[in-house]
Amino acid sequence: MSSSAEAVVLTERRGAVALVTINRPGALNALNAAVLDGLEAACSDSALLAGAVALIVTGAGPKAFVAGADIAAMSQLDADGARAFAARGQAVFDKLAALPVPVIAAVNGFALGGGCELSLACDLVLAAPNAVFGQPEVKLGVVPGFGGTQRLVRRIGTMKAAELCFTGRNVKADEAVALGLALRVVPAEQTVLDAALALAAQIGAMGPVAVRLCKQAVNAATDADLRAGLLLERDLFALCFTTADQKEGMAAFLEKRAATFTGA
Repeated sequence: MSSSAEAVVLTERRGAVALVTINRPGALNALNAAVLDGLEAACSDSALLAGAVALIVTGAGPKAFVAGADIAAMSQLDADGARAFAARGQAVFDKLAALPVPVIAAVNGFALGGGCELSLACDLVLAAPNAVFGQPEVKLGVVPGFGGTQRLVRRIGTMKAAELCFTGRNVKADEAVALGLALRVVPAEQTVLDAALALAAQIGAMGPVAVRLCKQAVNAATDADLRAGLLLERDLFALCFTTADQKEGMAAFLEKRAATFTGA
């Protein structure tokens, strides 16, 4: 387990609950290679997971769960690099989703792009009143690359997922619950982490084998054709990095100006 304040992913035990915190608050907890490494390590940490009844994922600071991927790093990728980056992110999120115990996302603030995709890899999502969800990748000239097009459809349905992916529109906490992106909004007087710990305790009071089998059954009901969809998404993500729109979208973001897309 990691408790160093310098670590980009912190892990600890709260009784029978494993807690994983993305710890880049100065960058709104944006995903980069180091964060993906830390998440993968947490998913393999036997000391963290031994006897755990649930795992909670959250973000450090009050502003963001995970505000997205590191755009500065992504803007330097070519198609091969983009395919590898998408494959890496998908593999880590698959590993998180495949954990035998329930995984709870405690979403505090922004859960955009890769952050929304991270929440989609979790079984249950609790939202703070300031939570904001979205897949804004089209604003950068790319498609979601860490499972967004596939898991979002499975979570909220094809048409609603299409609207969010096509427009890049963000949704606040109450709408996220209405859409099915989140289970509930936590009251302002309670922190989202405390609510997640309480939910984990409620789960922990149930039969642990039954809970794990329930998770296996629920996942089996929603996982049909996911592999093929993820492979397609990965290739489409990589294809975006052959376009002028990707370069313009990311350059505009980094230069803090409006993008001018040409469809090329």
